[in-house]
Amino acid sequence: MDKLIKIIIVDDHEIFRNGLKMVLNKLKYVSVVGEASNGQEFLDLIRTCPTDLVLLDIEMPIMNGIDATKIALKEQPGLRIIALTMFNDEDYIQSMMDAGAKGFLIKNINKDTLDKAIQMVAMGGNYYSEELFDFFTRKVSKDEDSHANDLHLTTREKEILQLLVEGLSNKEIADRLFVSERTIVGHKTNLLSKTGCKNTVNLLAYSIKNKLVEI
Repeated sequence: MDKLIKIIIVDDHEIFRNGLKMVLNKLKYVSVVGEASNGQEFLDLIRTCPTDLVLLDIEMPIMNGIDATKIALKEQPGLRIIALTMFNDEDYIQSMMDAGAKGFLIKNINKDTLDKAIQMVAMGGNYYSEELFDFFTRKVSKDEDSHANDLHLTTREKEILQLLVEGLSNKEIADRLFVSERTIVGHKTNLLSKTGCKNTVNLLAYSIKNKLVEI
């Protein structure tokens, strides 16, 4: 990295923030410029503190990570947000994806994984914790497995599925394919129906497990 990546840590548990800060301090290209214990504190902080990337808890008091992400990205579209989550936060993870988070990490993170995630997201990419995808992949039912080979996906559906796995939002996919966001939503609805998945998180896990996409 040519310059320091300015990071804010947002989590309502001080002990966790301190532990995460210790790990981050071992990464020479990172500078922890602030921390907050809830979404509102985070929003107040980024309005006065130049920031590149945020490690943000989802469940917090006063304002949760989902609402905070929506507001933060509306005010600062270039901000990169990595959500910190637990295995059982499936609905929250879906909401964070919709809000615009570009990375997802399980809270029992190690230094190497954190290092990889920060570098990928800071450079404009996306990162999903391998543990997280392994967890959701195991949840894909045998019934879903049984008809994976019988799916009849259109070329456009396969293209959208690949872009979803790469972490692009509905709007980003629409811009990439020169179509409306509403068109992308329609294709996603068809994909969910064909695969029997209930949301995008399940769809991504299903697609990876059944090798419908390249990762």
